[in-house]
Parts: sequence; structure tokens; C-alpha cells
Amino acid sequence: MKKTLLATAIAGALGASAAAQAATVYDQDGTQLIVNGRIAMGIAGGGPEYDTVTNDDGTAEVRRDNGAEFVDVYSRLGISMSHQVNSDLKAFGRVEWRFTGDERNTDNGFNEVRHSYIGLESASFGTVLAGNYDSFYNSHVSAPFDVYIDRGLELTNGRGGSAQARGDSVGYITPNLSGFQAFLSAKHFSERGTVLESDNVTVAPVEDGDEEIVTQGGVKYETGPLRLALGYVDDDAIGGGNDEMLYGATASYAITDAFSARLGYETRDDNDTLGGGYDTWGLGATYVMGQWAFNADVYGVDEDSEDDTRTAWAAGAYYKLTSNFDMFLELHQADQADITLSTDDGVDIADADGDDVYWLTGARYHF
Repeated sequence: MKKTLLATAIAGALGASAAAQAATVYDQDGTQLIVNGRIAMGIAGGGPEYDTVTNDDGTAEVRRDNGAEFVDVYSRLGISMSHQVNSDLKAFGRVEWRFTGDERNTDNGFNEVRHSYIGLESASFGTVLAGNYDSFYNSHVSAPFDVYIDRGLELTNGRGGSAQARGDSVGYITPNLSGFQAFLSAKHFSERGTVLESDNVTVAPVEDGDEEIVTQGGVKYETGPLRLALGYVDDDAIGGGNDEMLYGATASYAITDAFSARLGYETRDDNDTLGGGYDTWGLGATYVMGQWAFNADVYGVDEDSEDDTRTAWAAGAYYKLTSNFDMFLELHQADQADITLSTDDGVDIADADGDDVYWLTGARYHF
């Protein structure tokens, strides 16, 4: 099968093709220095029209303007470096910044250090890395659904690569063992430097030992057109979770050279004080046709705090004008409202009170 074409559609043309355009600045005696990035501009509109906020006397709805706006679409600049220590061992590092490219920024050129990590990679013993890298759960379990440039991923509450990751982390990935790979990552939330008590200064009381180590891990299996993955995240509140364990599983299958389908399930228990419990089912597909690629996904999200199941969907169309330049259109609706058709008796169509459809269109230049 044309796995290279299909992989490009799922990962390359839809969000990571910058790696293919990377420029090797230095390559000598086993040492490489590579620069890559992208400049991406677009126009976005739609999305939620109302936000619910909690006041002292209960909840209130706030209406917000969700009209069209010229936006930066995750422009970034990255540097990768590596050195081949021997035939089996390679040392590597990467740093990547995000910058706002749609308007003038007089404070500083960059607004986020997206990645900054170092590691060792061995075909025999696996890979160890440390620093600021993406969630292993996202990279290995929810990856088949993480195909949208902007919105559309409902797994891990849409947090994607930031789920209990991105900083102060150490991870290990086993070598490929006949299609099997296991992975484990730990993030340290430190309280070092926090003032616990003072004889001269009044400080707020802080309990000693509030630091946390949260883990995530799992296993994946790939053979031919089939990919299976199973994993967990210790979704601690300190990292944006609800203090409960999150579990998920995905399966993807390349049905033809150009068409692949995916199925996913994720669950997290409801917390007594923080809530946040849910069960999510996802079904999606990717289709490649020449320079075109298309995505479509639908989710059923059963949130413990809500009476009804929320239906969400996303779709995208992508056109690769050249190897460096692509254009895109993405749609996403986080809450598709139920619609009742009108009848012969003159019953009106039910008012759809779900979110407006969010849309994003634009272009990207990869270098």
C-alpha cells in the first residue's frame, strides 16, 4: 500500500508537513542541525455564541461576538539537532517556538516555547527523553484523531499535546518489538521555592508536600494497515484534570491506498468535588485524492454533569499547491443541536440552540 501517501495525508499535509521541508544547515561527522517551521495565516469565525459564567448568585449567560477575524494559525520555528554516537545510539535535542505572525508584535517575536527537550535513541534499547515535549497519550493513543490544524479533537477534552505534559517531564519509549511499542512518561509539579512559613513576613498558609508526580503510558501495535493503541493518563487537577484516571483506546485501518477509518473510546470518572466525568466515542475517516485530502469525524460525548449526550463533529479539506504551500478549510461544531422537522400539520422546525459552526480557512508556507 502507499503508506507514505496515506501518512502524509493524516500527519503531513494535515499538520506536520513542515518536517518534510526542513533545511539541513549542518551535516558532518554524524552531527546534524536542522531548521524548520511554517508561517500560517487564516480567517476564523463562528463557534460558541454564548458562554455560561458562574456568579455569586448562580449562573448567567454572556453573549460574545463570534464574527470573522484575521488570525495567525500556529506559526512556528524549530531547530533540531542530533549526533550519531555509534551505529545504534543517537543523541538528539529540539527547541520550537510559536510566534504571532498576523500582526506586529513590539514586545518580543515569540509567545511560546512549544518544545524544548533532549534525549537518547537506540534501536536496541528504545528512546529516553526529558524536558518539554508533547503528551505521550496524544502522540500514541489519540493520534489517529489529532488530524486537524485547529479545532476538532474531542479526546482528552481537546487538550491534545498539553495533557499532563509540556514541561518538567521524563519519558521512555521501547524499541519496536514486532509491531508492539510501550511508552511511559512522568511529569513533576514542583513546590520548590514556595514559602512555607516565615518569622518576619506574613504568608498564606501552604501545606508541605504539595508537589506531585503524574504519569501516563500505554501500548500500541501496528501491523500492515492496522494500528491499535491503549493508554491512560493520571489526570491530576494540578495539570488541568479532575483528579481521576483517564483511559482511552483507538483503532485505525487503511482500507485502501487512499482511504482510512478510525474508531476511538475514552472515559474518565466523575470527581466528587471537581466533576469532569465523561464517556466519549469517536468515529472518523481520511480520504486522499491527488493533491487533495479530506477529514471527517463525529463524536458522542456523554458528560456526567449533563442529562443529554453531546454530539460534536469536525470536517476539513486540504489542498497542497506545492510541496511547501498548502491551503485548508476546517469546520467544527462542539455541540450539534437536535433538529425536529416540520410536519404536515404546520409544526415549526425546532429552534437549534447548539453552538454556531466554527470555521477556519487559510494557507501555510512550510520551510
